[in-house]
Amino acid sequence: MLSNLVLSVYCLCIIAASLGGGFLPWLWKPTHRGMQLVMSLVGGLMLGVAMLHLLPHSVAEQHGAEHSLDLTVGWMLTGLLVMFLLIRVFHVHAHEHGDVQGHAHDHDHPVEEAHAVDSRAHEHCHHDHSHDHSPASHSFSWLGLAFGLALHTIIDGLALGAAVAAEAEHAPPGFALFGLGTFLAVVLHKPLDALSITSLMTAGGWSRKSTFSANLVFALMCPLGALGFVYGLDAIAADHAPIMGAALAFAAGVFLCISLADLLPEVTFHSHDRLRLTAALFAGVGLAVAIGFLEPKHSHDLSP
Repeated sequence: MLSNLVLSVYCLCIIAASLGGGFLPWLWKPTHRGMQLVMSLVGGLMLGVAMLHLLPHSVAEQHGAEHSLDLTVGWMLTGLLVMFLLIRVFHVHAHEHGDVQGHAHDHDHPVEEAHAVDSRAHEHCHHDHSHDHSPASHSFSWLGLAFGLALHTIIDGLALGAAVAAEAEHAPPGFALFGLGTFLAVVLHKPLDALSITSLMTAGGWSRKSTFSANLVFALMCPLGALGFVYGLDAIAADHAPIMGAALAFAAGVFLCISLADLLPEVTFHSHDRLRLTAALFAGVGLAVAIGFLEPKHSHDLSP
């Protein structure tokens, strides 16, 4: 099937993007400003994809079911809360925090140096909290991080698989850009996650072999989630629509949470580059809007 071929190409691109993001600490050190602009762009894209693509597709798939709108909103809320708990409990993202106002010279410095400035600016916070630095605590933190990231990237794969499957069922002959918006949101987001993993492991003294192995496993999880969802649909139920509708709404909630609770707050509280960061945000939303013109006109229509 054409949709399976498209999904396979998407998966290969995601693997390459994730591996590339993981290699960045060894090949090139991204600047603080560059990372903030990328996060703002991806945050806007994920926000647009959730609201303009995943949610409408979910409503269309659920149409005809009893309390279809309630089901769609309920699954979206579930996805948002699940992703929030992953971020909250397992700290699955490790972007730098804080404002670097007054340190304009650090804006084009590597992320690690800008992060050090932020850490110094908020150093007083560390005196107010006790930290357990025992080996058991250290091991648990890494296990928690690995578990959280594994669930996070599998959910991203589920979102991609559901988007491709849903659009493939309603696309006219010859159309092949199934799930393009979801794919772009995932493929642009994966390097940020992979960079977080390898940066933390490198800072923690892990060997390059161990870091590469972890990055490789992480890169494969999203494609496994996508392929597992698509090929498992027939085994789960003969009627795909309710499952795909629920999966798309769940994915919309996940994307909303990543955008509004993780990526965008990172750039919102920075007083520098406000115009650039805002422009990057709107560019991401604009990209999501533009993708809509590449979709079949009836892709969001409610089935009779």
